[in-house]
Amino acid sequence: MGILVAINVVLIAAGRLVFPTDDTQVGKGVRVGLVFDLGGKDDKSFNTAAWRGLEQAKSELGVHVEYIEPSEGNDRAAALRSLAAKGLDLVIGVGVIVGPDLEQLAKEFPNVDFAGIDYAPNESSPKLPNLVALKFREQEGSFLVGAIAALVSRSHVIGFVGGMKLPLIRKFEVGYTAGAQYVCPTCRVLAVYAGTTPKAFNDAPRGQELGAALYDEGADIIFTAAGKTGDGVFAVARSRGLYAIGVDSDQYDMAPCCIVTSMLKRVDLAVVDVVREVVQHHFHGGVHDLGLAEKRVGFVADERNRRLLPLDVVERAQQLSDAIVAGSIQVPFQ
Repeated sequence: MGILVAINVVLIAAGRLVFPTDDTQVGKGVRVGLVFDLGGKDDKSFNTAAWRGLEQAKSELGVHVEYIEPSEGNDRAAALRSLAAKGLDLVIGVGVIVGPDLEQLAKEFPNVDFAGIDYAPNESSPKLPNLVALKFREQEGSFLVGAIAALVSRSHVIGFVGGMKLPLIRKFEVGYTAGAQYVCPTCRVLAVYAGTTPKAFNDAPRGQELGAALYDEGADIIFTAAGKTGDGVFAVARSRGLYAIGVDSDQYDMAPCCIVTSMLKRVDLAVVDVVREVVQHHFHGGVHDLGLAEKRVGFVADERNRRLLPLDVVERAQQLSDAIVAGSIQVPFQ
């Protein structure tokens, strides 16, 4: 500060002043709340990505943040309401299940902005100026890891373990299957789901059971889109020395022996983006549709997993990514 004062003394005559800047102060006074999905912030997948985004918004923008880790579905609705009732500037709900709750709360609290990660409004959904859907084209990233799975598989049989049987998770499966068959038309894709309730995203023993069954059927690599249920699949992969593919976050550390790559879903960046919109007074309701072109889905390829993921496979996947962005490959989602 002493140097800055001295410079200002010199510049006063010229009518100019130098002021210190601090980007972390731009969001000072803005309050952001987030309610996690089942599994909580330490699930090392979907919720963990949201947590990273919240922490990044705090450090980069200077906003005040708070969060709630509920245990059941009804708890999530109550948690969202409690944050909205505090009059926070932005309340973020994580997970497809909370969509109806966000719609109701956005009507009740018009002075609070809301964002839903994986909220999927349809034609009959209310159009609210204070509610934004953060949707991802998961099928695009899944297409790439499906191609990777087919290219590294020796048995030409690959697996998919989904969590709750929902249209959202179906997008992962459809994209994965399309990518595999694009590069290997003769490859078989075996797909199973952990259940039809939210518990399907938080049941590692069930994941272990399903993973073992798919490996028994000949699959030598399994992509899991099932939250903490996927931990069970990784456990089987470790015990058998077979391959797996993580989801949402880089899950390499869950099984360094066996995780070839992870399909990235940049929930962290989507959180920072929407917080920044509130801070800059640019928030508006509607849908943010996020995919490869926006660099909000992708796959992991770095030195850590190079032993399992050869460079030529990475280059092939990148070529496919470029083709999807260019529009020459249309990825199905249902």
